Amino acid sequence: MDDIAVIGEAKDDTAATAVEAPGSAIPAEELERLSGDIVAALKTVYDPEIPADIYELGLIYKIDIDDDRNVAIEMTLTAPGCPVAGEMPGWVENAVGAVAGVGRVDVTMTFDPPWSQDRMSDEARVALDWY
Repeated sequence: MDDIAVIGEAKDDTAATAVEAPGSAIPAEELERLSGDIVAALKTVYDPEIPADIYELGLIYKIDIDDDRNVAIEMTLTAPGCPVAGEMPGWVENAVGAVAGVGRVDVTMTFDPPWSQDRMSDEARVALDWY
């Protein structure tokens, strides 16, 4: 994606916010709405082994939105050998692809840096009783 917009990384319990990139063709209000809707869609995808959504678990590392409203998501799993490793990117693509106004959705898996419980939000910690 070419310097369009980035939604903040889910490293703590603060909500991701849209940042209007220089030269973005997407109006700030629309970018904010789109960003919120994408995060809401990500919160509908759950890790089947942990009863918390992937956004609050901190599995989403980066979300980029380009001028054509195509979305690139960089994410990880709780472990490289996760049994849903082959399916989870499709779940994410389908959830985000259903957001009104979103074009193409590309999901990239990464394990660098590896996921740790430090990436979880306070909401996920409370839900899992891991505080």
